[in-house]
Amino acid sequence: MSEQLKFIVEQLNREPFKKNFNLITFDSLEPMQLLQILNDVLAEIDPKQAIDIREEMPEQTVKRICALLGMLKYKPPGNISDVSSFRQGLVTGSKPVIHPILHWLLQRVPELKKRAYLARFLVKLEVPADFLQDDIINDTYHQYEELVEGFKTYHKECEQLRTSGFSTAEIRRDISAMEEEKDQLIKRVERLKKRVESVSNHQRMLEQARQLRVEKEREEALTHQKQEQKNQLFQAEQRRLRSEQQLKDLRQAAADANPESLMKRLEEEIKINSYMVSEKLPKELEGMRRTVQFLQKVASEPAMGQADLQELEDKIKEADSRINQLIEKRMMRYDPMDDKLSLYRQQASIIARRKESKAEELQEAREELAAAERELRQRTNQTQGSDGEEVIRGDEMKRLVAKLRSKGTVYKKKRQEIAELKADYGVVQRTEEILKQRHDAVQQKLQTVEAEKGISGYSDTQEELERVSAIKSELDEKKGRTLDDMSEMVKKLNSMIVEKKSALAPIIKELRSLRQQSQELGQEYEEKKAQYESCAAGLESNRSKLEQEVKALRDEMAQKENRYHYINTMSEILEMQIQRAAEEMKAYVSPDPQEKKKAIREVYMKNISEQELLGKKLREEQKMVRESHSANMEQVKMWRDLEQLMECKRQCFIRAKNRESIGQIIQEGGEDRLVL
Repeated sequence: MSEQLKFIVEQLNREPFKKNFNLITFDSLEPMQLLQILNDVLAEIDPKQAIDIREEMPEQTVKRICALLGMLKYKPPGNISDVSSFRQGLVTGSKPVIHPILHWLLQRVPELKKRAYLARFLVKLEVPADFLQDDIINDTYHQYEELVEGFKTYHKECEQLRTSGFSTAEIRRDISAMEEEKDQLIKRVERLKKRVESVSNHQRMLEQARQLRVEKEREEALTHQKQEQKNQLFQAEQRRLRSEQQLKDLRQAAADANPESLMKRLEEEIKINSYMVSEKLPKELEGMRRTVQFLQKVASEPAMGQADLQELEDKIKEADSRINQLIEKRMMRYDPMDDKLSLYRQQASIIARRKESKAEELQEAREELAAAERELRQRTNQTQGSDGEEVIRGDEMKRLVAKLRSKGTVYKKKRQEIAELKADYGVVQRTEEILKQRHDAVQQKLQTVEAEKGISGYSDTQEELERVSAIKSELDEKKGRTLDDMSEMVKKLNSMIVEKKSALAPIIKELRSLRQQSQELGQEYEEKKAQYESCAAGLESNRSKLEQEVKALRDEMAQKENRYHYINTMSEILEMQIQRAAEEMKAYVSPDPQEKKKAIREVYMKNISEQELLGKKLREEQKMVRESHSANMEQVKMWRDLEQLMECKRQCFIRAKNRESIGQIIQEGGEDRLVL
């Protein structure tokens, strides 16, 4: 609701209302003032609503506002479903009723202005059926309906012209400029007539000049026709040379070849084209599609930062390391069966790469051939354009110099005429300014008269209609010329199509037999391909089974090897333990005391007795420490006090040295006294 009030206040503070409201003052308006603001907004949309509501009955005000809102197709909000409550809110100036109306009106003022303007002419008058029984009233009503339909069509045409980009001001300027040029040409023609009238036999000279102009135009047309015929002749000559060359090549090929070589060549071309269509081009197309999808995916993703790039680099490194590990495992595994198959795989990949390289070379050669043909056509066009030029010789140069001298005298005369025309142009320009001022005054008077009579904009509409009719006539002429050109072009195309069909007829006949052969070869190829695929699938399944069995046996062998090494290690450990136990028993049972000392039992017993003696000695020392602990702690305390006292004396001695003497220290009987 607050956003709605803000929008209403902002719109009322702008042109053309200029109310200078804020949210507080607008919210504190009286119901009558709020209703007057609503009426002012409606008056901006429809000028007929410019009424002071204080001078009007409330029922009439509500009826008028409701009629206008219905014409503008306003629908009350969903919470106001009762029409009587809506009317009552308008009468009392209720804010919940008027605020939504103001918000809706101020959102679409230009659209509602147009709708109100059209409603003045398109909302039909309701005439009772009884009155329509009268013939005069019925005819008048039919005329009224026809006028309404005519207004609809004229309004649509006017809107189309407004949106088409034509500007009446520009058209008026163009018309005025053309009228000025027309006046200048008329004046110039009159001046030339006056000059010519003084010359004897001027009618005969004018007739001669007219004939000369006609002959010059005819000469230009003939020159143009001659040039076109030269071009056509050159093109025909080029076509003849190309045809002769093709015929020569075909004769040489026919002389050097037999049907078997021709069939072989055609089979090779068919194989190459089928490979290009079925394998190479689909792969390239699929690669381009994947590239486009990848680029679209990259473009749709948000911008990546340094952290994202680092993360991707880490993933790439991890994938590379995994690939290297898998390669190492595969190399360590080394299966001879895999080695044989890898040999065939390598040969197949080498052949495929050779085919791809040859196909690329063929495509590049075709592109170079097409470029050479384009360059040849350009060169022929250039030579064709330069064929019509002539080399200037000495006599012609003299004639050109004489012509230039005559043209120099003519140029001086024309320059003098231009100076006269510039003087006349100054006078005409001043006259134009005076006429424009008069035209503006007349136009203003015409607008005021139209406004008084209630037909404002009639003259502009009339000028617009005249301009539209002129444009329509020009378009009709252009359409006629375009249709003629199109009919001629269709005739030419039909003749060219007939020529091409007649030229291609024998080639098409040969192509049909070749297509049949190609279909037979294609069927045979499909059968062989199916046999190969079935055989390859069987071999592949057997190979996979053997690989699985070999893998299971290798895993079992690795487990058995691990178990074998574990058992060997444990047996060696047990043998060492048994050997140490036998040696210990031999030393313990031996009567030799030196051997007994080497026994582990004797060594451990000796260590135990030594540790027991050490423990006894430490217990005695602990007992002595406990007995002398209290006396020792008192002595430590006394030493600490003595240390503090000596430190205090040292500090006093240092201060006495550093400061001036403020007293006298007397030492008597082991005491120190300070005398001030």
